[in-house]
Amino acid sequence: MKALLLALLLAGCATDPSREVLSGADNALKMRTAQTRAFETSDKNRVLRGVVATLQDLGFMVTAADAALGTVTARKFTVESGVPYDLRVTVSVRPRDADRMLVRANAEFNSKPVEDPHAYQRFFAALGKTLFLADKEVE
Repeated sequence: MKALLLALLLAGCATDPSREVLSGADNALKMRTAQTRAFETSDKNRVLRGVVATLQDLGFMVTAADAALGTVTARKFTVESGVPYDLRVTVSVRPRDADRMLVRANAEFNSKPVEDPHAYQRFFAALGKTLFLADKEVE
C-alpha cells in the first residue's frame, strides 16, 4: 500500500516533457525578439560598419568581422575591484526583405548567456544612433 501511495505521489510530481519543450520555445522566442531589430536600409555593409563602430564606442574590441557572412564578434574584458568581467557579443546582419536589414545580437557575460532584454535595447539604441549619424554623414 505504501509503495502504491509513493508511486502515485511521484507520478503527480512528474512534469510533462512536452510542456518543458513548449515553455523553452516561449523563452527562446522572447529572447530572440529581444536580440533582434530591423533597420530600414538595404545596405548590409553600411549596417556592418555601424555595428563595428557601435561596439567600439561601447568599449569592445572587435575580434572578427566577416562581411560575406554578415557577422561581427567582439569582446570587452575588464577587471573591477579585482573581479574579472568578460563580455562577448556576436552580431549578425542579414537582409529581411528588399529594403530592410535584420540585426541580431547574442551576448555572453562570463560565459553565460545575457538574457536581460534591456542590455540588447541599449545596444540597439546605440546602433540606431550610429546609423542615423552615418546617414547625416556626421563623424
